[in-house]
Amino acid sequence: MLEEIIKNYLINTKGKDPALFTNPALQVAELGLDSLDMVEMLFEIEDRCGFQLPDPTRYPKMSFRDMLADIEAAIRAHNGGELPDLRLEADK
Repeated sequence: MLEEIIKNYLINTKGKDPALFTNPALQVAELGLDSLDMVEMLFEIEDRCGFQLPDPTRYPKMSFRDMLADIEAAIRAHNGGELPDLRLEADK
């Protein structure tokens, strides 16, 4: 679910080509996000999970998969090991 939320945000809001996400070695830097784009993307997740993610400046240096894993780990750590339903009420 987390991956779909981030991909949909990047495709629908930032105009990224969906074909980018078929590359398993995709690097966050290859998405061409500036710092404001990155902050806006993370706000989307933070709004859904209810807390601020730690040190978002490290994400541009990661692969897309590593970023997803890192964000999921932070969410699980904040929620006692659980991954809560991150869909907005409008999405349910």
